[in-house]
Amino acid sequence: MLERLTVDLAVVAGLGFGSYHFRALDAKGAVTAALLGLAVIELGGLYPFAALVTFVVLGVLATKYKFREKAKLGAAQSRGGVRSWGNVLGNGLATVIFLVFEYFSQMDVFWAATFAAIATANGDTLASELGKIFGKSPKLITNLKPAKPGTNGAVSIAGELFALMGALVIALFALPSTGKNTAMLLAVTLGGLVGVNLDSLIGATLEREGITNNNSTNFLASLLGGFAGAGLFYLLA
Repeated sequence: MLERLTVDLAVVAGLGFGSYHFRALDAKGAVTAALLGLAVIELGGLYPFAALVTFVVLGVLATKYKFREKAKLGAAQSRGGVRSWGNVLGNGLATVIFLVFEYFSQMDVFWAATFAAIATANGDTLASELGKIFGKSPKLITNLKPAKPGTNGAVSIAGELFALMGALVIALFALPSTGKNTAMLLAVTLGGLVGVNLDSLIGATLEREGITNNNSTNFLASLLGGFAGAGLFYLLA
């Protein structure tokens, strides 16, 4: 037990340091990411942790991709793409919450919720960062009126495709958690896609009115995406 904890601490410390070194996170964000990663690997084991790491790596690459072009459009991530502790919690706290329920209940439905929450975060990041570059004629999700790239609640066909791919990548990590592979794959992928679009809806309404900010919007979306994944798994399994 002590040996495993030591190894886990070393792994998450390395993740935190790497995130800071490559300017994905600031110091507070790196520490928060390490603590959140430790909670994930202790509660859920290798696969949700690997899914979380995949999200971090893909998120960094998507954020850095054509960053100057996004900056010229006024749609680039603030602070040069360096995120902090609030963003880490916004994207990862729902995952930990669902893992706590899975840890004590040992129910596959909470595995679906866990991975759907990560799928939401991954799909949203890819849709947002890459949709700004490849998305043509983005429209507000609430009324389908034309919107500038990077506008809260703006969606595009390219963005939706990136969201779907991002959710599917995470869904693959969920398969070892259950014997009901088809149900899990569909539930996590579609739950993540639902979560991404709820993120856009919240962004176009609550965030636009100042009721939420980017971090709380991400948290609500990943939480709701997790619930969507759990519900779909319950219906499909």
